[in-house]
Amino acid sequence: MEEYMTHCRRETVELGRKLAARLVPGALIAFTGGLGAGKTAMCQGIAEGLGCTDPASSPTFAIVNYYRGPRPFAHFDLYRIHTETDLAAAGFYDYLDMGAVVAVEWSENCADIIARERPVTIDIQHLGGDDRRITINGL
Repeated sequence: MEEYMTHCRRETVELGRKLAARLVPGALIAFTGGLGAGKTAMCQGIAEGLGCTDPASSPTFAIVNYYRGPRPFAHFDLYRIHTETDLAAAGFYDYLDMGAVVAVEWSENCADIIARERPVTIDIQHLGGDDRRITINGL
């Protein structure tokens, strides 16, 4: 287990950038943390660290955003996804199979399914103000 404290959005993004260097193709990252915790900010850093050419944004309405680059990145929001059928229909397994790094926000909505893929888990706790406690397991 690794634990980090960030004190502003820029630090959360930077932690994501550094994390990207440690991710292998096909890595799955399962995020937990409340609304506004910093999951998307961290994913923006991961996308930058992977060398993606597209700017990262929240996939809330699209369910998945795919970012091209030398190490492609698929960023899922499972807020409205609760079944394996819906997860598969969104291309989840396709992205893993093609070797993209896959990050899943609201992973708790499909926790049993995600756990079978042995993800790196990242929990982000909003401590008040701009402070975050970020706990990483499985890396």
